[in-house]
Amino acid sequence: MGWTDSHCHIRLATTDGRATDEDAVAEARAAGVDRLVTVGTDAAQSAAAIEVARGHEGVWATVGLHPHDAIQGVDSLTGLFDDPTVVAVGECGLDYHYDHSPKDVQRAAFGAQIALAHERGLALVIHTREAWADTWGILAAEGVPARTVFHCFTGGPDEARRCLDLGACLSFSGIVTFKGAPEVREAAALCPSDRLMVETDSPFLAPVPHRGQPNRPAWVTVVGTAIATLRGETVAEVERATSATAGHLFGLPQ
Repeated sequence: MGWTDSHCHIRLATTDGRATDEDAVAEARAAGVDRLVTVGTDAAQSAAAIEVARGHEGVWATVGLHPHDAIQGVDSLTGLFDDPTVVAVGECGLDYHYDHSPKDVQRAAFGAQIALAHERGLALVIHTREAWADTWGILAAEGVPARTVFHCFTGGPDEARRCLDLGACLSFSGIVTFKGAPEVREAAALCPSDRLMVETDSPFLAPVPHRGQPNRPAWVTVVGTAIATLRGETVAEVERATSATAGHLFGLPQ
């Protein structure tokens, strides 16, 4: 088993016309990335993720309503969860940095999507930014799904321990390579290997030395290599551990 990019947006990464879905997947394969989870952020992007997953072996989709798009309503996702390529609800959660959707609307949409994960027995992919207290409060009220991940983890050791105590996994992006993110590196260092995942969040957050460029799933290897260094582990150990964790969380073939 090679690397698993546990969170990318393949169709968003190819909308500039310089690459295709096939290019992104083929480049990832050539880099040793065998499995990709392409993530929905609203009804249109969730449908696009499903289309990409249907067309490529080793690619799975999620269906979700990002907090920025919460104003669209969770009902807009109706019917999309029935596709067999769908392995998770999300990304969903709270983002108080921009408030593109009102906070009360974000909270309601997040709670509804947690309920959907419970109802359908799917994993839950959480996006939280500057909203830890409310995120934990809603999870306490709704119950944490058995398979939950905090994607693109941006907290420090204290937030990491709180999430781990809930039984969740932590997924780390290229932020671990950023000079100004020592607290994220501390969180990645303390995370148990069976709760650790890696992602690109492509086309966003390209890791050093590619910062400033559109990110791509192939570069999850850069993220994994950086985590191996800070944990004092071999790259192969991190590759195996993070892929096993992703496989379990999303219910992927082993």
